[in-house]
This record gives sequence, structure tokens and C-alpha cells, in this order.
Amino acid sequence: MNNQETPIRLPFDRAKRSKFFERTGRRMYLQDVNNIDSKAVNAPGATNAFKQVLVGPQQGWDGWVMRLFTLGKGGCTPQHSHPWPHINYIVKGTGTLYMEGEEREIESDYAAYIPGGTVHQFKNTGESELSFICIVPEEGDV
Repeated sequence: MNNQETPIRLPFDRAKRSKFFERTGRRMYLQDVNNIDSKAVNAPGATNAFKQVLVGPQQGWDGWVMRLFTLGKGGCTPQHSHPWPHINYIVKGTGTLYMEGEEREIESDYAAYIPGGTVHQFKNTGESELSFICIVPEEGDV
């Protein structure tokens, strides 16, 4: 924005918004990812892999779960398949995504959709951590 432009101001009534959330029973959730517990992925074939549940039913998002996976240097998820789909976004790092017999390079700002029933695996091939968001239906958060 240059000095001659005027910022856009949208009408916002904080009191009405608060009442709306109270009246409908909706709740908002905000958390620093650094304050969310990280658990090792203990599945056969997983190496140096950690998972954080960012948003799910406990935070008010019924039916879905958004997780952050972090793979340390040389880390990987197991090569596996399951009936539910994945929606993924690579937050940082470099690696590969194996899908249906083909390995593709991935890096920060890549997105991927993995259909249910697809054999897949994430591997960290970089010198630093590989982190990616993974959204699955609630039954997929195992």
C-alpha cells in the first residue's frame, strides 16, 4: 500500500460477535504449536517421526483432525495404506512422497491429496526437519 491509499475498514461489532458465539454454542480455538504435545509415531516402519494434533474434535472440529508431522533427519512415516484420504501441506523441509510405486520430491509450500486406499510414505531427505500438515477424517487419527 502506498501513502496515498486508504486502508479498508470493515464494520466489526465485537459485542455482537461475542454474543453470537455464546448463543450458538460455537467456540473458537487458538494455540501456539510449540505448546502442543508431540508424540513419537510408534508404527512399524516409522523412523524419527513425531505427531502433534493441532485441531480436532476436542477443539471443536467434529469429524476431522489436523495434525502436524515432523520427520527428523533421515526420518520417515511407514509405507502404508488405509481407507481414508489425506490432505497434506508441506510446512518446511525437503523430502519425498511415495505414492502408488512412484517417489516424488516435495518441499515447503507443496500440497498433496492422497486418496483413500493409496499406498504412501513421506521421507525426509534434507539436512533439517521435514514438517507437514495432514488432515484426515476423525477415524484416520490413529
